[in-house]
Amino acid sequence: MKKTPLYDSHLKYHAQMVSFHDYTMPLQYDTIINEHLCVRRNAGLFDISHMGRFEIKGNKALPFVQNIITNDASKLDDGQVQYTPICNDQGGILDDILVYKRNKDHFLLVGNCANQEKDFSWFQKQAVAYQGLEIRDITDTVSLIALQGPLSSRMLENTFNRSFDFLNRFYFTDFAWNGARIIISRTGYTGEDGFEIFVDVQHLIKLWDLLLDKNNQDGLRPAGLGARDTLRLEAGLLLYGNDMDETITPLETTIDWTVKFDKDTFLGKAPLLQQKEKGIIRKLTGFEMIDRGIPRSGYPVVKGSEVIGRVTSGSFSPSTQKNIGFCLITASSVRVGEELYIQIRNTHYLARVVKIPFYKSKH
Repeated sequence: MKKTPLYDSHLKYHAQMVSFHDYTMPLQYDTIINEHLCVRRNAGLFDISHMGRFEIKGNKALPFVQNIITNDASKLDDGQVQYTPICNDQGGILDDILVYKRNKDHFLLVGNCANQEKDFSWFQKQAVAYQGLEIRDITDTVSLIALQGPLSSRMLENTFNRSFDFLNRFYFTDFAWNGARIIISRTGYTGEDGFEIFVDVQHLIKLWDLLLDKNNQDGLRPAGLGARDTLRLEAGLLLYGNDMDETITPLETTIDWTVKFDKDTFLGKAPLLQQKEKGIIRKLTGFEMIDRGIPRSGYPVVKGSEVIGRVTSGSFSPSTQKNIGFCLITASSVRVGEELYIQIRNTHYLARVVKIPFYKSKH
C-alpha cells in the first residue's frame, strides 16, 4: 500500500487509517459527523495527495487538452481552473478532472486516485498525435492538501500574513513561502468556500503543521475521507466509481453541462452526439428518503413492481438531518417530487426525487 508523506502526521492525530485504492488514508480522526460539521461551520484540512497530478507542456498543449476533454479549455483565462470529464471513444467517462491553465502551452491536470495509471496511459496514447508534447506524472513529487470551510480564507491569511480575497472561485495563483513555490487554488469538493494547495513533497509536513497550529483557535481540524464523502454528496458532487464510470456517459449524469458540442472535435463526441439525438434512456438524479432507512450504493430502486435502476451513492446527511443519495434510473422517472422505493435488504422504503444540491452553504 502507498502512503502519502503525511502518514505519520495522521497517526499523530489518532486517525483511523483505511485502505483506499492503492493508498492507506485517514477515514476519520474524530467522528465523521463532527468533522463534517466542523467543515460546514469553521474549516477542515484534508490530505488529498492520493489524487493524480499531471503536467502538460508544449506548443500543442491546448489542442491536446481540448481533444481529451468534453469541456472547452479555449475559454479559460491564464490562471483559471475548469471541471470536466474525459471520455473514452464510446463516450463513457474515463475520469472527471480539474484542468489548470497556466498558459496555452502549460497545463496541470488533477484526476482521481483510482485512475492515476489509467489516466497517464490514456494521455500518453493520445499525445502521439501531438509532436513535442511533454506529459509528466508529478503525483509523487508535488503533494496536495485542501483547506475547506467558511473560515478558510481567514485561516489562509492567518497562516501566510496576506489576504487571498483577490482569488476568485476556480482561479489559482503562485505563492512563495519559506523558499518554496506553492500553488493556491480556490477550488474544493465540499460545497464550501475553500482552497487546494500544491506544495513540493519536502515542504508538505511543515505546511500541514503550520496551518493547524496557526488556526487551532479558530477551530481548524484535520478531516478524513468519511467527511469528504458526506460533504461532497450534500453538495451534489459526483464520486468516480460510484456515480460515474466508463459505462456511464456525462449526458446520463448531472454533469451533462460540461459537454460542449460546439467544439470542433473531442474524444467521444460522435457517440455522445448520437446519444443526445436518440434521447437519454437513463439518468442520474438526487433523492431523499421519506421512510427511515439509509440508502447505500448498489441498492435497487423500485417503482411499482419494476426495478428501474440502482443507488450509486447514499448516506445520512449531517447538515440536513435527512438520508440522501444519487440513483441512476429510467429517465422518465426523473421528475422532482416523483416517489419511488429504495430496496434495503428485502424491504421497500419510500423516497422522493429532489433537486440537487441537497445542501447549499449559508456562508
